[in-house]
Amino acid sequence: MTYHLRRKDKEITDAKELKRILKTTKYITIALSNNNEPYLVTLSHGYDEKSNCIFFHCATEGKKLDYLKSNNKVWGQALLDHGYDEGQCNHLYSSVHFSGRVAFIEKPEEKIKAMHCMMRQLEKNPEPMIAKLNAEKLKGALMGRIDIDYMSGKQPEETNK
Repeated sequence: MTYHLRRKDKEITDAKELKRILKTTKYITIALSNNNEPYLVTLSHGYDEKSNCIFFHCATEGKKLDYLKSNNKVWGQALLDHGYDEGQCNHLYSSVHFSGRVAFIEKPEEKIKAMHCMMRQLEKNPEPMIAKLNAEKLKGALMGRIDIDYMSGKQPEETNK
């Protein structure tokens, strides 16, 4: 079944704007499911526009990994909060919803690429951190990639004009 945004005046149809939001936000929330039990996880991330994927890192064990090993299909959201519109009973935000599959990165050069992407998105001055990064430091790190297969977005109608 396919659903469409009811308020077309708030729909983001420009792929560049969807990608801009994914590149601007500092975290995403993903929904996971295992044996019909839902679970939400918030992750810091880096969005790679060229590969249309989201990189993240996480602990090497725990509930999130158990869910992802059972079912790697995720639904996620990135949100930019523009604040509450006082007197209008309206909260202004831009959001991107996406679906995709999670894969874990094994190759050292791919882990480095993922961390570079994350640092460039999250750090104000990423280059000193990037200079310290090497394959040995990432040897025990668990890095994931969400390969996006669908995106949609919503924004306040004020930004559409």
